[in-house]
Amino acid sequence: MQKIFTFVLLLFSSLSVFAQQPVATTSEDSLSRNLSKTSTTIGGYGNAFYQRNSNLGTARADLERGVLFFGHKFNSQISFFSELEIEDAKVAGGQNGGEVSFEQAYLKFNLNANQYIVAGLFIPRIGILNENHLPNTFNGNERNYVETFIIPATWRELGVSLYGSLNRLPINYTIGIMNGLSSAAFTHGTGLIDGRFEGRNASANNLAVTASLQYYAGNFKAQLSGYYGGTIGASKRKADSLGLSSGLFAVPVALGEADVQYAHNGFSAKVLGTIVSIKDAASINRAYANNTPETEYGAYAELGYDLLYKLIRHSHPQQLILFVRDEKLDMNSKIPSNGITDGTLDQNYVVTGLTYLPIRNIALKADVRIVHTGAQNPNLIINPNPATVPYQQENNLINLGMAFSF
Repeated sequence: MQKIFTFVLLLFSSLSVFAQQPVATTSEDSLSRNLSKTSTTIGGYGNAFYQRNSNLGTARADLERGVLFFGHKFNSQISFFSELEIEDAKVAGGQNGGEVSFEQAYLKFNLNANQYIVAGLFIPRIGILNENHLPNTFNGNERNYVETFIIPATWRELGVSLYGSLNRLPINYTIGIMNGLSSAAFTHGTGLIDGRFEGRNASANNLAVTASLQYYAGNFKAQLSGYYGGTIGASKRKADSLGLSSGLFAVPVALGEADVQYAHNGFSAKVLGTIVSIKDAASINRAYANNTPETEYGAYAELGYDLLYKLIRHSHPQQLILFVRDEKLDMNSKIPSNGITDGTLDQNYVVTGLTYLPIRNIALKADVRIVHTGAQNPNLIINPNPATVPYQQENNLINLGMAFSF
């Protein structure tokens, strides 16, 4: 382990000779801020990494994401934003993995200097990562698990949202409405992920509302955000036959989130906590037998320091960030009487590593993930394969990778 990090540190240091002047913004940022010099802009981002699994003694390499951004400014008030994503490099019929999807596709209407509206397939402001998910902007090769499974980033749906800021106070706000989730599609062990429609044949019988408040003070930022939406898109007749209520907010999911971020003199810190409540989980389990929990929660804290901050004194855009993050999440914190507890969903991750940015838009990463989970529940093991390796509650994952945006 020590040899790997020594090699990576030397590699990152040697790459400093290739550093150039920083790129101020991505193409999406330029269009959003009305700085684009052309009507149509193209950009993108992506990441790839190598991962070694200590327990299995195996390794894999994956181009996890490749995203192309296309935007167009019709005039100073109206613009179009879109991101087309390919996961795992390709999609092949009959093979697992790979996905092609629109991550965003919406119109933006500028109302005035402080307010705008988006309409279409948009990403609500929930948590830190959902809205700011470029892989060169976060530490570690993989996204944090709290904002992957509890807040299912990147979470996007069809709808309309208002974004604004207050004139005399350092406060930003959002409020939006979009289609809800599908509890019929909830899958044990993946939180809310499979219940998302993501713009594909979404039910509009059930809706959701989202809102957020952000407060800025110098190098400090705090946020509160929330979601409340129905999960039954079926007709009243079908819902009745399943013993479920129906309507816009029937069998609701409620999610609350709070986070704090701070950055100054090369030091950075993030803390986030979130909780999901599905009060009618017993009814969902009775109808669909998908072991939906009543409560899920997650939290993490991350500290980082730029080892080059004092050395170069901002004369150069390079950064070499040493970081450590502790994540705790439980996807079945509270189970209804007709559910089964799965200890493997009670998880803790300690992630530590280095992020080297020769310029703002490029990141080279190395990290180690120390994994601990609860015990496996034998009641969830059906027809086990005799060759299956016994479940291990402890594991280490070693990751090396790169990320970019433009």
